[in-house]
Amino acid sequence: MLLATPGAIEAVDGKDVADALSRHAGGDWGEIPPDDVAENELALKEGYRIHSSYTSSTGIRFWIITEADRSVTTVLLPDEY
Repeated sequence: MLLATPGAIEAVDGKDVADALSRHAGGDWGEIPPDDVAENELALKEGYRIHSSYTSSTGIRFWIITEADRSVTTVLLPDEY
């Protein structure tokens, strides 16, 4: 299931979200520190939550989080976490 928060829907263009979702699904975690990249790589193997961070074409930072059981992926703004 794919969800987006009201703030993300309002602030981020759908194309930017689609592009980021494609990157997220492909293992490109966007703009996160190396330690978080390592955590995501471990999460893929161990079944933990995955977190990515991207910047829209208009400069809005947004996150994508996939839950540990892979049942839900949510697009949100950092201040909505």
